[in-house]
Amino acid sequence: MSETGARTDPFLAFRFEIKLEAMPMAGFADCTGLQLETEVMDYSEGGLNTHLLKFPTRTKQTNIVLKRGIVDRQMWDWYWQLTQGITWLRNGSIFVRDPSGGKVVIEWQFEDAFPCKWLGPELNATQNSVAVETLELCHRGLHRIR
Repeated sequence: MSETGARTDPFLAFRFEIKLEAMPMAGFADCTGLQLETEVMDYSEGGLNTHLLKFPTRTKQTNIVLKRGIVDRQMWDWYWQLTQGITWLRNGSIFVRDPSGGKVVIEWQFEDAFPCKWLGPELNATQNSVAVETLELCHRGLHRIR
């Protein structure tokens, strides 16, 4: 319960959008890799044998992994340009909306992203499934805006 006594439920993770700079809004079925981890340095202080002192050092981010049904070649073209020595760094945002789909309740922004891995669909003539591509983005930082 909140301070006003109103019930506050956790945000749902199925209404989200990805926006990449200089590209149209894209619909993705899956987004993972929203993770930051701070490395810790252990320090053994002389004469202190009961525990180690721990100090935070640098924070690293994991790659953002996006999956979607193939509808055009935009993701492929971006990755292909990288393989040809043309690097387009893009900033982007990940939005989580309320259950009605109207209001943005969470927003993360990432900086200087580029595709570092593209994975094509698993093709199987005995199944009736959607052709899904996966794009993995390296980036320079993840910030929560709301």
